[in-house]
Amino acid sequence: MRKLLLCVPMMMLLALPACSGNAPGGSEAENLSLAVRSEYLEMTGWWADVDITADYGRRVYEYRMSARCEDGETALTLTAPDTVAGITARLKEGDGLLEYDGLSVETGTLDGEGLTPVSSIPALIESAKSGYITSCSLEKGESGSLLRLDCGDPEGEPGLGVETVLWFDADSHGLVRGEISVDGLRAVLCEFSNFTKE
Repeated sequence: MRKLLLCVPMMMLLALPACSGNAPGGSEAENLSLAVRSEYLEMTGWWADVDITADYGRRVYEYRMSARCEDGETALTLTAPDTVAGITARLKEGDGLLEYDGLSVETGTLDGEGLTPVSSIPALIESAKSGYITSCSLEKGESGSLLRLDCGDPEGEPGLGVETVLWFDADSHGLVRGEISVDGLRAVLCEFSNFTKE
């Protein structure tokens, strides 16, 4: 049992190679990154309001959603624009459908890997839990300090493939913003408010 407990912190440290600092015990951003990752790995659920901008290249769509995750299911309910308010997406174990008054439909993808505006929110949460961190830093935000985590393929080239950037409130560790880029172009921007972990 002791070997297993020692293994988890070591794996978390290996996921932070680009955050290493010169200070003993790591930089402030690195230490905060470890604390945030640990909290997100331990959380059993969360909820938030999310403003989403999805860029399909020739079309850009903006949505507002109420998001909640519990018992392994993520429920995303559109609250704006009014023409689609009430449509709910339910995601569980890789499956996802949009539901409204008994009707269900699928959405189009933003890349060749199945990224959609609906799947982007769980993808951002998964990056917070297990994404390979290529860099981390502290930045000034409108309401205080933010921790920025850049995640990507450890063997990939910067600007190619899928890359994720996450910003967390440095005090509460709540997710504030997340971006997913495909081949250097931002496909999805999610801005979170009232992010609460369970």
